[in-house]
Amino acid sequence: MANRRPPYRRRPAARRPARRSTPSRRRRQHRDNQLLVTGFITVVGLSLAWAVISWLLVNWWALIVLGALAALGGTVWVHRYRQQQAWDRVRQQGLRYGLPQLDALHHRDFEYAIRDLMRRDGCTDARQIGGAGDNGADVLATDPLGRSWAIQVKHRRDGDRGSPVGTPDLQRVNGTARQLYGADIVLVVTNGRFSTRCAPLAAQLHMHLADRRTLAAWASGGRPLWELLPKIPPPRKGR
Repeated sequence: MANRRPPYRRRPAARRPARRSTPSRRRRQHRDNQLLVTGFITVVGLSLAWAVISWLLVNWWALIVLGALAALGGTVWVHRYRQQQAWDRVRQQGLRYGLPQLDALHHRDFEYAIRDLMRRDGCTDARQIGGAGDNGADVLATDPLGRSWAIQVKHRRDGDRGSPVGTPDLQRVNGTARQLYGADIVLVVTNGRFSTRCAPLAAQLHMHLADRRTLAAWASGGRPLWELLPKIPPPRKGR
């Protein structure tokens, strides 16, 4: 009997691998979705705006009521703002601190206290800038005679029993106060004490120091700080 060939079996076609979405295709789909959402929001917003405008055109009296309420609210806000400013001026003019109060402050609150004392004495632009990147100055101010001040504030929780302020603190503020801030008067003030080397260095650098004793006289009395410090330079000509 002749050998018969086995019936031909057609091999199944090889499956093509599924096409994977490429990053560019996903970006296009994401952009298209964003456009659809943006378009929908825009249409809804325009529809709401048109509905409001149409309603106001019919009910025009609502515009008068809204305008009157806005004017009333603005008047009340201005009155309260001016009243708050007046109270701030009264508070600053009568501002007094005792040394126990200053000792109990956080070092950042101590900087704000020095700022407020400068404002009390007529430095209306006094501002606290202490913090990261302050370049050695914690308070900047301009006194009534036009002299600009750069003040470094050093707080000691234990007062004059704590560690003294040293010459590195003076050198730090001296290196930036005049160059960066154009200061006429460079001051370091502390509720503690200075090391013995600070006074000679301050004289050489034409800086000023306010220790615990000077701070007490300034904070608790009515005299401005520049009347308590020796050899304060006169204001610049032309100011």
